[in-house]
Amino acid sequence: MITRELAVSLRDAGLVWHPSEGDRFQLDLPDEVELEAEADVFTVSEMTIEARQTPSGTDLAFNGTTEWALDAVTLADAVWLPREDQLRELLRGTFRALTRLPDSFAVEIEIAGEALRFEHPDPAEAYGRALLDLVSRSR
Repeated sequence: MITRELAVSLRDAGLVWHPSEGDRFQLDLPDEVELEAEADVFTVSEMTIEARQTPSGTDLAFNGTTEWALDAVTLADAVWLPREDQLRELLRGTFRALTRLPDSFAVEIEIAGEALRFEHPDPAEAYGRALLDLVSRSR
């Protein structure tokens, strides 16, 4: 799983999240709201946390089976933690290879003929860093 910091960087760079079953996220509430659950990782699931379309956008509705009471949060109050397969899919045609190195993994992408390589001990983090570069260039 990628770090919260990378997930926030991806969001801030313009990565758009369309919640679906199995997606993981953390809460990202304003500083004045103190909530222990902000560090918890939640999973979108019809049983517990459901993505609901509202006139103002998408809300993540907590269906009463979680340990604490929270009705819903807006998508803006959540930080998506994409899985490795989702990150790879988002790289689309730029993805060239994932290579295991002695102490890390390398993700290779190609953008406009330029070969780029991103290394990290966690392959999801390497994918995320490659995606951050791609999203940042597309703005």
